[in-house]
Amino acid sequence: MRADTELESQIAHWRGYIQRHRAIAAADVDEMEDHLREQIADLSRSGLADDEAFLVAVKRMGNVDAISREFAREHSDRLWKQLVLASENTADGPAQPSRELLVVLALGLSAGIAVRVGFALLGDELSFGRNAAFLVFPFPAAYFAWKRRLRWWHWALLMVPAAVLAVAVNTYPFGEDFSTNPDTEVLAALHTPIVLWLLVGVAYVGGRWRSHSRRMDFIRFTGEFVVYLTLLMLGGGALMMLTAGAFDAIGVDLEDFVSMWALPILVPLAVLVAAWLVEAKQNVIENIAPVLTRVFTPLTIIMLLALLVAFSAAGSVIGVDRNLLIMMDLILILVLGLLLYAISARDPLAPPAAFDWLQLVLVFSALAVDALMLIAMLMRIAEFGYSPNKVAALGMNLVLLVNLVWSAWLVLGFVRQRRPFGDVERWQTRYIPIYGVWAAFVVLALPPLFGFV
Repeated sequence: MRADTELESQIAHWRGYIQRHRAIAAADVDEMEDHLREQIADLSRSGLADDEAFLVAVKRMGNVDAISREFAREHSDRLWKQLVLASENTADGPAQPSRELLVVLALGLSAGIAVRVGFALLGDELSFGRNAAFLVFPFPAAYFAWKRRLRWWHWALLMVPAAVLAVAVNTYPFGEDFSTNPDTEVLAALHTPIVLWLLVGVAYVGGRWRSHSRRMDFIRFTGEFVVYLTLLMLGGGALMMLTAGAFDAIGVDLEDFVSMWALPILVPLAVLVAAWLVEAKQNVIENIAPVLTRVFTPLTIIMLLALLVAFSAAGSVIGVDRNLLIMMDLILILVLGLLLYAISARDPLAPPAAFDWLQLVLVFSALAVDALMLIAMLMRIAEFGYSPNKVAALGMNLVLLVNLVWSAWLVLGFVRQRRPFGDVERWQTRYIPIYGVWAAFVVLALPPLFGFV
């Protein structure tokens, strides 16, 4: 059983590396993986052990020899180097057709125009906030559907739940006869993008959402996408500020143009370009991901421990400021993202190291913060009663608590060398739909439960 798990981890790691490489079209990866598995099965029947069969099968994959050699150089401590680098001097894979960039730019500009038109037609900020994600979502979904060559039933899998959400948030009587800014409307606007992003994930994985390796690819993609999008937004923001400053120096005010045209169009365009950059895979991020996780993990641990001290010094958990609870919720979400990104960036075949113990400290620190948050929320609910915001926050913390508890157990087992790292990966990939289910509950069920207030 353990041998099967290790083999699956090896195949998942190989497949993730191949799929993320710009020289291999995404549509070809399935066929390549099937061929690899057939080779392994044949070699296993010939008497080779699983790990030997895997290495020999990779060597026989002639159409990916160049990438295999690159992979071997990155993992030179393994037999990959001896088995794959025997035939030296690689040739670079074919470049992606330039039409893909044209498709991305066309979709990005279309998304920007959709957002600008939606902003003009919807009028008030809350109506636009409820629908902003729907205006952008079809375009990255269309990009991956085109790139992965999705079939019509996969399109239905994407569009039907998105349409249900769109109808719900636009027909619910938010705030009627109650208030102009109901909590449930704001919660729906905040949780809708989570559901839609997971639907984009269905397109990204080519409709094969049940595949563990595909879901891990999507986690990895999401982390890298956030890095690229942040860099694009920072760079674009700095460029706009410099441009606006230069025009202001000559007496031309660009404030209206930036707020009414530049931002609504360029931000959705940046979303598509960031997705394309991750797909194009210029290999820089392969080195950035481990560096980012190693820099921010210890810093995050220090922050969590400091928050625990501050939280303890606050006295009664009932009197804890509401804004502190909100900020700590956001910090927990950030910690979860960092944990997922670290898991996706890690070599699943490498033995436990010092950084894995640091990850364990991160998980336990987050678990302690989450437990204190839950105690504070339950006591506030007992003291002041229920509200939509409290229920949404309580549910989110319970979802995070389950993930963190089992993650701590699995990481502890790994660092003690009692279970493979693949167990940690599979737990995270299997848990992804839970976030979508909870977000959908907040959007669809919470507003009617609280009378749309």
